Amino acid sequence: MKTPTISFISHGGGPMPLLNDPAHAEMVKHLQGLTKKLDKPSAILLISAHWEESVATVTAAAQPGMIYDYYGFPAETYKIQYPAPGEPALAEKVHDALQAAGIPVRQDSKRGYDHGLFVPLMLMYPEADIPCVQLSLVNNLSPEQHLAIGQALQALDYDNLLVIGSGFSFHNMREFFAQHTSEREQKNLSFEQWLQQTVNTNDVTAATQGLANWSQAPNARYCQPREEHLLPLHVCYGLAGRPADITDDVVILNKHSSSFTWLGKSLA
Repeated sequence: MKTPTISFISHGGGPMPLLNDPAHAEMVKHLQGLTKKLDKPSAILLISAHWEESVATVTAAAQPGMIYDYYGFPAETYKIQYPAPGEPALAEKVHDALQAAGIPVRQDSKRGYDHGLFVPLMLMYPEADIPCVQLSLVNNLSPEQHLAIGQALQALDYDNLLVIGSGFSFHNMREFFAQHTSEREQKNLSFEQWLQQTVNTNDVTAATQGLANWSQAPNARYCQPREEHLLPLHVCYGLAGRPADITDDVVILNKHSSSFTWLGKSLA
């Protein structure tokens, strides 16, 4: 039995990473390189910043379709296919783990893959041969609740699982295209440095409290005007409950962003 490998990634802007956009070149290289550090998983559970529901919801379709939840891009980006199968058995286990922890949860047998899943996975696992399940955010955007969801997933019994939090540690849309200044860069860096220090402290209680109160961090609301792209990290940290094994700073759209990975461990 092997504990899950867990990775919080920053997934870039819409389908731009798939269009050879120079501002996403470092992200593409990072995600492709990350898979070389991981064992190939038996299945992937992905928490997407692009799916919010009133209760935690898990995809349960055997063959999920595609959701092109972006606008104004070339026609070919609305024909992208990522035909990885679903994994209803994993969806059931996720449902049961959350329910056992008293977290309201439901399954959705119709929802397909949004770009928070298919864009990074087309870079990481282009063969689309690994079964995938998506887990939604809860639309109250409570950091405590998303930490609790991660903690509940510690009871998940599924060998060789990869859990991905697909978000973006910097997600101020207006600032992506603003003129670069040293002041803007320092605001960006101050939050990323706080985030990396918080996730990687050996004091798990302090890290959990810090993430619960993330909006008090330096320049937090500059980097995350609305926190949906940060909360997949809360789920990942709640599940991991320890400092990351791998921390990377990745420049995307001229902004620094953080990636954290916790390697799975074999259990006797």
